[in-house]
Amino acid sequence: MKDLLYAVVAMLVEDKSAINITEDEPDEEGVIVFHLNVAPDDMGRVIGKQGRIAKALRTIMRAGAAKKDLKVSVTIE
Repeated sequence: MKDLLYAVVAMLVEDKSAINITEDEPDEEGVIVFHLNVAPDDMGRVIGKQGRIAKALRTIMRAGAAKKDLKVSVTIE
């Protein structure tokens, strides 16, 4: 799942070396939280107008997780 998130974000940003993704252990509900950090200049590209790209990222991750019977959440920091 982490590789999927990295692949999608790498296509959006200019500074690929600044991408940092950390993964939390599943919580009591079984949700795995991914924390995404990018360069400040690329933050707007990852969030998008009115959060549309961020919402699409979360949708892609949920769809990929559903195939593996997982629950995921993505936070952009």
